[in-house]
Amino acid sequence: MKTILILLVNFYKKFISPLFPPTCKYYPSCSTYMIVALRKHGVLLGLIMGIARIIRCNPFIHGGYDPVPDKFSIYRNKRAREQYRRSINLK
Repeated sequence: MKTILILLVNFYKKFISPLFPPTCKYYPSCSTYMIVALRKHGVLLGLIMGIARIIRCNPFIHGGYDPVPDKFSIYRNKRAREQYRRSINLK
């Protein structure tokens, strides 16, 4: 099942996503986040994390660096974001 979902996301990335202008506010993109979450956490938890990320991606959010956390969470990976910001000398 995990392989099928990853293939579907890759199909989206290759054939559907190029038809629209780039609008993702996060790095990595939501589709890449979904693939990593599926590989790291399995089908059920990875799918939940990917859907939560897509829901978080809206015009009212600032976006930024948000990698898949090692532990399951539907919330933004704030610790990784802060470490990244410190590594490039931002507040």
